[in-house]
Amino acid sequence: EYVKKVLEAEGIPAKLAGLEPERMNVIARLKGSGAKRPLLIMGHTDTVKVDPAKWTRFGPFSAARDGGYIYGRGTVDDKDNLVAALMTMLLLRRHQVARDRDVIFVAEAGEEASTRVGIEYLVNQHWPEIDAEICLAEGSGVLRRGGKVRYAGIQTAEKIPNGIKLVARGPAGHGSRPLRTNAILHLSRAVEKLATWHSPVRLNDTTRYYFEKLATISTPEEAARYNALLHPEKAAALQEYLAVNAPGHHSMLRTSLSPNIIRGGYQINVIPSEAEAIFDVRALPDEDMAKFRELVRQVINDPAISVEPESRNARPVAKPSNLKGEAFRVLEAMNTKHYGAVTLPIMSTSATDMAFLRAKGVECFGIGPLTDEEDGPKGYGAHSDLERILESSLHTFVKYNWDVVTALAAKK
Repeated sequence: EYVKKVLEAEGIPAKLAGLEPERMNVIARLKGSGAKRPLLIMGHTDTVKVDPAKWTRFGPFSAARDGGYIYGRGTVDDKDNLVAALMTMLLLRRHQVARDRDVIFVAEAGEEASTRVGIEYLVNQHWPEIDAEICLAEGSGVLRRGGKVRYAGIQTAEKIPNGIKLVARGPAGHGSRPLRTNAILHLSRAVEKLATWHSPVRLNDTTRYYFEKLATISTPEEAARYNALLHPEKAAALQEYLAVNAPGHHSMLRTSLSPNIIRGGYQINVIPSEAEAIFDVRALPDEDMAKFRELVRQVINDPAISVEPESRNARPVAKPSNLKGEAFRVLEAMNTKHYGAVTLPIMSTSATDMAFLRAKGVECFGIGPLTDEEDGPKGYGAHSDLERILESSLHTFVKYNWDVVTALAAKK
């Protein structure tokens, strides 16, 4: 209601749309000439929950300003994108910018844990109102380390959330007479095999470009490592190093598995007949999950273990966005202008709502403001017990959005 009011106060038509009255989305559009297909700029209004006992600085929704920072839940996930997109709409209207494209603004209501009321609902029920050639949303950002900008990331692909359940079965018995057929014993061995397994490495356009570019801005030792990842005969030797020292890069190279839930047994003196482990699987965009589960069965190699799909609130499968089109070139140019930074295309190991749009053919690019690498370990990052953004970074991000949107949408 607040966002709709701000838009309408500037003469921008806006509507609320949603499955649930307390979880409404906002859609607004500034018309262009139609010479090019629309541009969609998007942010989500929901946040993850807060633990009030651990939110020790100001109120979690206070947006308190202190020491050059703005504190509050959502400051870097995703009210930064929401603010920048909203401000860009207001400026386009105030300056009466002539446009070759319609510019569509969406404030969507359910990214963190309920796409059902957010982008999934909008794609299924309001597609003609948000259909676009290009979308800018969350997904990456500009990384600063030790006060120096390292690179600007643009999310052009993302892994697909999935799940695998291992179920071990064996005869029940008395705990005083241990059995080699104990379901928990078999499950434990299978979990260890799978959790320490290096699943096959497979690069795509985004990850290949990422490691090539990252090598150019890294120390000689790091550069040799990143360049080796581009060659299968050299990459195998680096996998355990990455798993221990750079798990994000290890995950970017493959469909990953993490054992996050284990269940088994109900009484200390009873050997259970069944135990299960659920793995969080983040699949490469082109992964065939049926074939992957068969590969998992071969790795485990235990007839006492069944490998089953575990249903998830999965995003749809979608191919990576185009690295050679107008949008990526504009983003590269604006990263140089505003941050003096080299641009790296990123395949996110987590999930965003852009997957739903990519699956419909929209070229999506994940952007974000400058953040300090040190903020996450200090407990100030996205989803942390505290969350903050540099006030100067937010202002720069608004300017960055303005320049990107006008470069893509303004009449030439």
